[in-house]
Amino acid sequence: MTEMVGVVGLGVMGSAMAANLVAAGHTVVGFDVDPRRRSFATEAGVRIEDTAGAVGATSEIVIFSLPTQSALADVASQVAAQGRERLLCLETGTFPLAAKTAARDVLAASGIELMDAPLSGTGLQATDGTLVVFASGSREGFDRARAVFRAIGRSSHYLGEFGNGSRMKYIANLLVVVHSLVAAEAHVLGMAAGMDPATVQRLAEDSTGSSRMFEIRGPMMVIDDYPVAGRLDVLLKDAEIIKDFASNAGSPTPLLDTALELYRRTSAAGLGGFDAAVLCRYLETEAGIER
Repeated sequence: MTEMVGVVGLGVMGSAMAANLVAAGHTVVGFDVDPRRRSFATEAGVRIEDTAGAVGATSEIVIFSLPTQSALADVASQVAAQGRERLLCLETGTFPLAAKTAARDVLAASGIELMDAPLSGTGLQATDGTLVVFASGSREGFDRARAVFRAIGRSSHYLGEFGNGSRMKYIANLLVVVHSLVAAEAHVLGMAAGMDPATVQRLAEDSTGSSRMFEIRGPMMVIDDYPVAGRLDVLLKDAEIIKDFASNAGSPTPLLDTALELYRRTSAAGLGGFDAAVLCRYLETEAGIER
């Protein structure tokens, strides 16, 4: 078992992964710029360091769970300056490949490996330890990280060369973006038709039209409660990245294009801080439906 695992970025995803690593018996060190997140992580058994670089200096494997490309660049520079050789870093976010490649090169100059290992799942799956890992980079790095992947997820997949993890995440999240919207559309149609939302959810889940997103986000739509598990603004950010990637690849995305417009409008309506299931509430308003 890895004796020391670091987590840089202790938001919804990072704090859940850190807690599951502690529960699995790892010694976990962490850092976040937000003092409240540092405090919560301490309560979960995480030892807090003063900087991201200090996490790299004391860990064997470090998970990056960061919100922006600029945060990734900053953390990579800090860890490169203070981290030790043969440190393995796991970049778990959804960013353009150019941003991940730049971070990889900065770390490699200091003898540190970065794996591209984005995660499939929301904060709920992170809490439950049922994330899916799309890992790419060296096979040796993947093998070294197996115990970490087991602690944070239900499965991990090795996809070969660096960048393939992100490519797979773009494909998977295209489905998430579209399926989340169509789940909301189906529920609003049910309401407009006078159907009971709980009945619609139960029977649709049992039908051939169901999807994992319908099963995850549909129950939130039934009760009109949208906890911060997979924020709409984060999924919108991912969708914009996917759109750029698909355009550069010459791949048409007619459903993603339509979904993007609805996500943008929902965010502009002030709902971006809720789980993406809040698309249902936005469409209800569009339809003039009051519960």
